[in-house]
Amino acid sequence: MKDTNRRHFLKCGMLAAAAALPALPARAALRDLMAPERSLAFYNTHTGESIRTVYWAEGGYIPQALAEINRVLRDHRTNAVRNMSPALLDFLYRINNAIDATQPFHIISGYRSPATNAMLAARSGGVARHSMHLDGMATDIRVPGRELDRIRRAALMLQGGGVGYYPASDFVHVDVGRIRQWQG
Repeated sequence: MKDTNRRHFLKCGMLAAAAALPALPARAALRDLMAPERSLAFYNTHTGESIRTVYWAEGGYIPQALAEINRVLRDHRTNAVRNMSPALLDFLYRINNAIDATQPFHIISGYRSPATNAMLAARSGGVARHSMHLDGMATDIRVPGRELDRIRRAALMLQGGGVGYYPASDFVHVDVGRIRQWQG
């Protein structure tokens, strides 16, 4: 009985949250958030590691799946692992659905340690000194078989956070900060 009440409460909360969003993103959010399971697939371009997992089911996040995702999205330079934001995973899940992807997200950068971020910021003016990568709230992605611009447009339409477009480097940055966009 308690699980039923909890699920009802969660569904009502998700409906209320979706209703607060603009019309098109709200419909997509509602459809995505009401799914009985949420799964993601990742391929880390630097380590060659991959994972395909259900990370949310029966009204909650699955700790073991989150830990496995955190490991694959770790800072490949230092091997430092950080908890990735569940909101980021949900944003990626919604992007995946919007672009109808069958291939895993290729991860160019997930979590970044302070040392890695400082090194990258020193090399490039395009790296924020306090990047959302430091907080596990951002990732740089591409998806084989999907045009980069399609990924960018889907992320912008979903209004889940920041979207940076880096066609010369072949990736899209997505984060769960304030809604904004830029091109690098």
